Amino acid sequence: MAIERVGIVGTGTMGSGIAEASARAGYQVVIRSRQEHSGKALVAGIEASLGRQIDKGKLTPEERDSIVARLATTTALRDLADCDVVIEAIPEHLPTKLELFRDLDHVCRDDAVLATNTSTFSIIDMAMELGRPERVVGTHFFNPAQIMPLVEVGRPLTASDEAIGTITAYVEGLGKKAVIVRDTAGFIVNNLLFGYLGNAVRLLDTGTAAMEDIDKAMRGGCNFPMGPFQLFDLIGIDVCVAVFDALYEEFREQQFACPPMLRRMVTAGFHGRKTGRGFYTYG
Repeated sequence: MAIERVGIVGTGTMGSGIAEASARAGYQVVIRSRQEHSGKALVAGIEASLGRQIDKGKLTPEERDSIVARLATTTALRDLADCDVVIEAIPEHLPTKLELFRDLDHVCRDDAVLATNTSTFSIIDMAMELGRPERVVGTHFFNPAQIMPLVEVGRPLTASDEAIGTITAYVEGLGKKAVIVRDTAGFIVNNLLFGYLGNAVRLLDTGTAAMEDIDKAMRGGCNFPMGPFQLFDLIGIDVCVAVFDALYEEFREQQFACPPMLRRMVTAGFHGRKTGRGFYTYG
């Protein structure tokens, strides 16, 4: 399928990043938000992001205007009816996602590919809410989605070759690399990453080293761009708890048991950069 029009449901960090990446790649983008003001705020945020690229000499004002012109917002799901690809990027709450996919089934064209950006839930759960489950796939973008070069394409048991081919073409059209992975909790990256992150918290809990020194060690010793606690704050502590729980539910391996400290931080509202405080303090 030739992809021209992309729909995105969700105006959070991931929805915004995917929208920016899609518009920069030349796709017409329709962003559905629950509230009109959140859609406007998303576009304003993208304009600010593009403005920073202009300041760095990586973009011209004319290019920015062209990108912004490809963005449209709506509060009505029916405005996604003409989209070739629709990506769900709402919070990780399964009942809400299932309801959304039931609604999309009534709105979208029969040949549209519907994708979930989940990194915790099984894609098949959402696929089976549709009359044609073969058109549902996973697209796990990484934060910030407009910059990170990888997308994990999740393939549930029901997905057709055509749907996988369409979504892979879309991802490559963004200038990103697609890796195909079986529908399993955590896919590739989070399966490997969260064992590492959990061990970092255990090192801190046992007093092996200070948080800053653990981060410094992993940057200097493994050439990672940031340490584990910086990464926790970037991802979001609340998101990390959800990923730990999903991995443990599926595999029952101790390495995926959520460290209690993270749950206490979520209760306190220390979610990372997005709330101004996580392992570090921001702003």
